[in-house]
Amino acid sequence: MRVLIVDDHTLVREGIRLLLESAPHIEVVGEAGDGLEAIEKVRQLKPDVVIMDVAMPRLGGVEATRRIKEEFPMVQVLALTIHDNEEYLFQMLQAGACGYVLKKARPEELIAALEAAERGEVYLSPGMAKSLVEDYLKRVEAGEEEDSYHRLTDREREILKLIAEGYTNPEIARMLHLSVKTVQAHRAHIMEKLNLHRPAELIKYAIRKGLIFVD
Repeated sequence: MRVLIVDDHTLVREGIRLLLESAPHIEVVGEAGDGLEAIEKVRQLKPDVVIMDVAMPRLGGVEATRRIKEEFPMVQVLALTIHDNEEYLFQMLQAGACGYVLKKARPEELIAALEAAERGEVYLSPGMAKSLVEDYLKRVEAGEEEDSYHRLTDREREILKLIAEGYTNPEIARMLHLSVKTVQAHRAHIMEKLNLHRPAELIKYAIRKGLIFVD
């Protein structure tokens, strides 16, 4: 996996580089200190995944992500930030980011997020995903939201919540004493009932409803 690190703090970039160099399947191909430099480095280095800070001088992460995704739709962008608020989260997802990880996350979480990004999946820090799901479910129960959620079975709702909290299919299978194939089948049924088909549509659904799927 070819990774480009974008952050306006040199020490942060060096720390991320040192962390990623311990993973044999990840190669850090370059660094950038702001959004404009990030766009140029993407053009030059053709990374698979860009680790993108949000608040930077000259050009911030939101606009840089939008421009990168417009020019290089196959390049995945993973937000890595100190900002744990929904405003930045939604802005990055709307710009095309496939994940949002907080800088206080454990090292293994960043690795997992990069692996999910390379697969084209959505990844959120579990704490943020959980808060969004809880808020959404409260609005559903209060009758403030009307959509296909009521068509889901109790098991599908349980799996939906676990997915949104950041658990992978194998982890959910172990927790619920199911096979991975059964969890995958439930996930497919959830997407079908919600009329969702691709990761990009999951992001749009999350932005619209306040619910995030993560795999």
